[in-house]
Amino acid sequence: MKILLAGATGVVGRRLIPLLVQAGHEVAGTTRRPERAGMLRGLGAAPVVVDVFDAAAVRSAVAAERPDAVIHQLTDLSDEDFEANSQLRIEGTRNLVEAAKAAGVETMIAQSIAWLYVPGDAAATEADPLDAHLPPYAGIAALENAVAEMPRGVVLRYGALYGPGTWYAPDGAIAERVRAGSLRLAPAWTSFVHADDAASAALAALDWPAGAVNVVDDDPATTADWLPVYGAALGAPTPGNAGKHAAATGRAVSNAKALSLGWKPQVASWRTGFAQMDAPARTD
Repeated sequence: MKILLAGATGVVGRRLIPLLVQAGHEVAGTTRRPERAGMLRGLGAAPVVVDVFDAAAVRSAVAAERPDAVIHQLTDLSDEDFEANSQLRIEGTRNLVEAAKAAGVETMIAQSIAWLYVPGDAAATEADPLDAHLPPYAGIAALENAVAEMPRGVVLRYGALYGPGTWYAPDGAIAERVRAGSLRLAPAWTSFVHADDAASAALAALDWPAGAVNVVDDDPATTADWLPVYGAALGAPTPGNAGKHAAATGRAVSNAKALSLGWKPQVASWRTGFAQMDAPARTD
């Protein structure tokens, strides 16, 4: 199968290319930076330099590649610019979908998020509604609605990505906050997924039916549960408490649908994943 991977140099994209190649697929990977073309070739993908905000260029690129499927792993979070990331989800996804439809592509798989469900006591499933009051909603709703226009559009609702190259890596943004003592123990839910498992889900999704699928590990946890384990792995000071009467926020997320489709996280719990982190050597 010929795959066009949009966002091929990102955290998931650069893990996904070798998986696709090993599975026998031909891969073309997009980047907006010409200097990253060599990285893509090294991973096994043909580089396609294109700015996803340029609708005409995206249309031309998809038409030239003539892929059987498009995998959308585009994000813009390197500077923690959430507004830019939302705009990418809205405009970039629309351009990809329109280009794919014009080229006769039937399948699109796209990266979404799993922490947007309305509050509830039970673990959220894909049948639960998303919370329109949360800031990422506009971008996520636009992305998921656009992908649903495809003959077969699969939306991967990833949990919080961790592993090398993510914000939770020892040199990442979350690690910096933990070392600075700016995160507190609280009853806020997080459902994690290792970036390697996120990539394996994208490969598996080539055979999945249309619709949303939660891609999270087996062990949703509150900050009060995971933060001490994560902080210990970093060698960081013990985090403070958010207060005895802090209200629970967020929601645990179920991966039952993904499991029923045959996907299984190789890192079943963040407890194992955090314990395997290699913290940078201290210099003080």
